[in-house]
Amino acid sequence: MTKQYSFPREKMKILLLEGIHQACVERFAQAGYQAELVKPAMSEQELMDVISSVHVLGIRSKTQVTPRVLERAKHLLAVGCFCIGTDQVALEEAAGRGVPVFNAPFSNTRSVAELTIAEIVMLARRAAHKSQLLHQGVWEKSADGCCEVRNKTIGIIGYGHIGPQVGLLAEAFGMRVYFYDIVGKLPLGNAAPVSTMKELLEVSDFVTVHVPDTAETRNLIAAPEIELMKRGAFLLNLSRGRVVDLEAVSVALRSGKLAGAAVDVFPEEPKSNDEVFQCPLTGLNNVILTPHIGGSTLEAQRNIGIEVATTMLKYIETGSTTGSVNFPQVELPLVRDSHRILNIHRNVPGVLSSINSIIASMGANIRAQYLETRADVGYLIIDVDSDISEAVKNSIDDLDTSIKTRLLF
Repeated sequence: MTKQYSFPREKMKILLLEGIHQACVERFAQAGYQAELVKPAMSEQELMDVISSVHVLGIRSKTQVTPRVLERAKHLLAVGCFCIGTDQVALEEAAGRGVPVFNAPFSNTRSVAELTIAEIVMLARRAAHKSQLLHQGVWEKSADGCCEVRNKTIGIIGYGHIGPQVGLLAEAFGMRVYFYDIVGKLPLGNAAPVSTMKELLEVSDFVTVHVPDTAETRNLIAAPEIELMKRGAFLLNLSRGRVVDLEAVSVALRSGKLAGAAVDVFPEEPKSNDEVFQCPLTGLNNVILTPHIGGSTLEAQRNIGIEVATTMLKYIETGSTTGSVNFPQVELPLVRDSHRILNIHRNVPGVLSSINSIIASMGANIRAQYLETRADVGYLIIDVDSDISEAVKNSIDDLDTSIKTRLLF
């Protein structure tokens, strides 16, 4: 079915930052759009300076889409986070301004899981530390402090997308797998849930964290939690930097409470490769530090580029918000010989009644309609007769409750 879109494709500005994979650009090009690809991240001020003309924004983990940025984003239709996390975007502010945010919750799960298991093995064998010594000309061949991971217990905190993959790989190594999540989850393989994080910390030889950055998860692992762990246990964080208190980890490593740690994410990370990296764990024995590369594989970045571009294209071209993290989930099949209106509004009583009254007063026929709400925002897709669609759109847009109304085609 061929559609004539109300906003010409060639005039839509798509800005992709932080070296997003070329596959994303190609996906947009296949759909008839031109995307501008910029390698570095942008500071808040840099983004504020350009955002007023941007319709679609793509970022990774460094660029911050703050309320100040969103205030200037007068034409912004959608934001794509080409990663798992979305804490770099002011999600509720974006929703309140009618901007859905999309991410890639599945595309890099395998990459993060593989690095997690690799670091567990390297920590158990003290291989990273011995490698550092060899680079310094020191030959230290010894089995002291080294062990196999087989028959050891791994405790996974957070059993969302990555946690189950870590569990399956760990099980293949012969490890016992326990997990803790605040939401009940179906175990994969022979993984066993525990009822409290305390229980998981007490029984695990290796503890790995895979949770988002929220108010509840900040400093989730600090001195009291480390004290619950076995003496000589290992701690890994490949989730978000503020989840683990690195000062507490440093103290535990120096005292021997922890035998090793692996960290891929940090509370403060350099904005570019030219900045100096600082961390309380640098220089400590049997500590693996990686520069936020858990999902940085060619396979993952390509998959992420395609996944996020595809979900954003569905929103741009059909109004579908399936996969959005901050918006009502709405998807309506296309209806032949009709025009589609998208209305984002404040979630208050009587909005649908007002909109339907407008349509009825104009003598228009509703061909299809779908309304969903989330928190303070409502999202409505309406397919109406094509001969009156623009007048209907304008009248709906004039309602006090409307945040943003778009005649899609």
